[in-house]
Amino acid sequence: MAGRFRPPTPTTRTTFRGGHTPVPPPPNAPLDPGSEPDPALSPGPAPDLGLTLGPLRRGPADPTFRVTPDGSVWRASRTPEGPGTIRLAAVRDGGPVADAWGPGAPWLLDNAPALLGAEDDPAAFVPRHKLVLASLRRRPGLRLTRTGLVLESLIPTILEQKVTATEAYASWRQLVRTFGEPAPGPAPEGMYVMPDARTWTRIPSWEWHRANVDGKRSATIVRAARVAARLEEAVLMDPPAARRRLELIPGIGPWTSAETIQRSNGAPDEVTTGDLHLPGIVGWALAGDRAADDEAMLDLLAPYAGQRHRAVRLILLSGRVPPRRAPRMAPGDITRI
Repeated sequence: MAGRFRPPTPTTRTTFRGGHTPVPPPPNAPLDPGSEPDPALSPGPAPDLGLTLGPLRRGPADPTFRVTPDGSVWRASRTPEGPGTIRLAAVRDGGPVADAWGPGAPWLLDNAPALLGAEDDPAAFVPRHKLVLASLRRRPGLRLTRTGLVLESLIPTILEQKVTATEAYASWRQLVRTFGEPAPGPAPEGMYVMPDARTWTRIPSWEWHRANVDGKRSATIVRAARVAARLEEAVLMDPPAARRRLELIPGIGPWTSAETIQRSNGAPDEVTTGDLHLPGIVGWALAGDRAADDEAMLDLLAPYAGQRHRAVRLILLSGRVPPRRAPRMAPGDITRI
C-alpha cells in the first residue's frame, strides 16, 4: 500500500524539508507496454517514491527533479559516465520500474536500487515516542535514499547556507538552467542536468551575482568543484569519515556536510547541527521545549542512536512545529546592489 495514498499531514515548509513530495497514485496498468516491476529495485516492501526521493528535490520548480501526473518521478543527474535522466514509477499492485536515457543511463540504472532505499534497513528503527510512532505508521514506505553522488547534493546545500530556502532554490534554478544542459531522453520540458565540475569553476563573478549568490558561497562552490574527484570518493567512506573529507574544504562545516552525506551516502544516523530551526522543532516535538539547542536536540535523539536522521525526518514529516513568535526571515536580494 506504500505510496498509494498521500499522508494525511498537509504539505508545509516543515514537511517539505522532511521529504514530503506528493506523487500521484500509479495508473491501473503499466506505464509502457511490457513494463514490469523489477524485484532488484525494491527487495522488500515497495518504497513510497515521494517520501524516498523527496529530499532530493530543491524546491517545487527544481529543473533536475519532476513529478508527472502519471505517477512518475524524473531525475536528471550528472553521473561519473556523463549526463543522464532516470524515470522511476510505481506499478499498481507491484513494485517500482525504472527507465533511463543518456550516457549516464547504465550508471543510473545500476544505482537505482540504492536510490530507492534498497540499502536502507527500516527494520532497525525502533520508535521511542508516540509522535514518532504515529508518523512512522502513516509512512510505511519511507526509505532513506542513497544517490552515490556527492557534488550533486553538496552544491545546492552550499547555496542554502544562511539564506532562506526560497532564495537558495531560485539560485539553483537559475544556475542550472544557465550553465547546465537539457536532460537527455524524453524528459519533461524544462528539465536540465546540472553543470559539470569544470563549468562550476568557470562561472563568472557577475553570473553568481545575477543568481543572488554572494562571494562566500560561490567561492566555497568553486573550491569544492576544483577537488570534485576527491570529494566523490566520500561515497565509499563511512559517514563520519565522509563528513571529515568534505569539511576539509573552507566554507563547508557540520551543517553542510551532514545535509550532503544524508543524501549521497544514505546515512541513517547523521544529524544536522547548526540549523536555525531544527533543534526547536525536535525539542518541541519530543519534549515541548521550543528553546532547545543542538546539545539538547542530540540528548533527545540519543535513544535513536544509529537511526537519528530517520527519527528527525519522521518528526519533520509529522508537521508538528512550535507556534511562531517572530516573522519569517525576509529573503535577501543582492542582485540590486
